[in-house]
Amino acid sequence: MAETSLIFPAQEYRRRIGALQAEMEQGGHDALILTSPADVFYVTGFLTRFWESPARPWFLLIPRAGDPVAVIPAIGADLMGRTWITDIRTWDAPDPVDDGVSLLAESLATMVPANGAIGLPMGLETHLRMPLGDYLRLADRLAPRRMTNATAVVQRVREIKSEAEIDKIRAICSIASDTFDNVHDFARGGEPLDRVFRAFQAMLLDHGADWVSYVAGGAGPGGYGDVISPADARPLASGDILMLDTGAVKDGYFCDFDRNYAIGPAPDDARRAHAALHAATEDALAQLRPGMLARDAHRILTEGLRKRGAQPGGGRLGHGLGLTLTEWPSFTPKDTTELRAGMVLTLEPGAEIAPGRILVHEENIVLRDSGPELLSRRAPADLPELPA
Repeated sequence: MAETSLIFPAQEYRRRIGALQAEMEQGGHDALILTSPADVFYVTGFLTRFWESPARPWFLLIPRAGDPVAVIPAIGADLMGRTWITDIRTWDAPDPVDDGVSLLAESLATMVPANGAIGLPMGLETHLRMPLGDYLRLADRLAPRRMTNATAVVQRVREIKSEAEIDKIRAICSIASDTFDNVHDFARGGEPLDRVFRAFQAMLLDHGADWVSYVAGGAGPGGYGDVISPADARPLASGDILMLDTGAVKDGYFCDFDRNYAIGPAPDDARRAHAALHAATEDALAQLRPGMLARDAHRILTEGLRKRGAQPGGGRLGHGLGLTLTEWPSFTPKDTTELRAGMVLTLEPGAEIAPGRILVHEENIVLRDSGPELLSRRAPADLPELPA
């Protein structure tokens, strides 16, 4: 009889736990505490929007050997009981006096020897989802056990996606690609940008996204000023460049890519910038290989833009992708993370057209031994035009 499990078969989660435990052994960690939504979901399949409430902490404990232990608020017991996790310990939360600290300390004390090390993700792109005061009380109660940095344990395992994970990301990329192909249904000259954003989200949901955690973009004459602002009610006008960017979610996995559109005939400088962005992305699709470093991807994209007469934008030019909208590594000149087969990544070159006017292009890939495989449907080489 198959084990109870959500999203993936239990065997997939057992493989992940085994990989984490191998890294824990190498790093000298006797147990690992996971507190963030993505990390807890990664090893359990516990998928819920209830994380939006900051009122309760959640803990998933992984011993160096054996099965995980969930130490969670009682409100989550039923859902966690439908995952493959069998050892579920609960308290009535929120508790202003002892919000799980005693139960967590007792669980760890039986799992870790008195001179042992308890790993926590502590580095870049991690956070501790419990009150700092409670963390200090926990560390005091568990002393002389040590709290140690386990960032690499989690990141080296999570950054390599299984084929089952890649299929989930491919599915949400397909939903977003279908939506981008139909932007002409709701975006045209005279349409307010905020209404376009709402229609974009509605179509993503209608095409099968579970939710749309992130929608951004911009619009302006010949380009836009940034890619993170909320939409305003200014109507689209002839000569504007519209960009839409989404982090839609299916079964807990994200896509993250954008598309650009001209309202009416595309201005020449925007058309040239779009062509340069598309060509630089082609360079990365042709050249990226496992064994390169994250900074090599930045170099390829930057050189690709410059040799076509475009001015590269500042900031990173891509990143990891999966259980969160952005994951490590970052394509910057300083990031020396090794790129490995099985990483899901974004290619995100940006070009400055004029002061205060930019264009950004993004695709989603999985890196194979032979090079990148597109997960997003490739953008057209020519800047698409919408009715003015």
